[in-house]
Amino acid sequence: MFQYTTKLRVRYGETDQMGYMYYGNYAEFFEVGRVEMLRSTGLTYRWMEETGIMMPVLEMKCRYLKPALYDEEISVRVTIEKMPGVKIHFKYELFNEKEELIHVGETLLAFINMKTGRPSLAPQEFLDQLKPYFE
Repeated sequence: MFQYTTKLRVRYGETDQMGYMYYGNYAEFFEVGRVEMLRSTGLTYRWMEETGIMMPVLEMKCRYLKPALYDEEISVRVTIEKMPGVKIHFKYELFNEKEELIHVGETLLAFINMKTGRPSLAPQEFLDQLKPYFE
């Protein structure tokens, strides 16, 4: 299992009149978590695209437990529970500054060959970076 945590602050423009983060912005926090998780392996989304692979989101699930509040620093924990193949499944847990679990979510992404538009296996270099976490 591979886990990575990053922190983001809820900005004013991401909130509604109650000071709660707008529900659609949680997907952006998921994306930041995924991007930073990949960067932590020494690779980047840019590298992935340069190798000819894109990763569209196929599914997203969310469960709102408590609101993320304006100016609050949110910890985004991203977990990959099994080695990816043609698809990769991410789980997310968001915690507020009091370390309370406020949100859970999941996304399923596919590895797509940009030249053919067809599903592809994850790049070997990416799998090599993840392998130690699943042994």
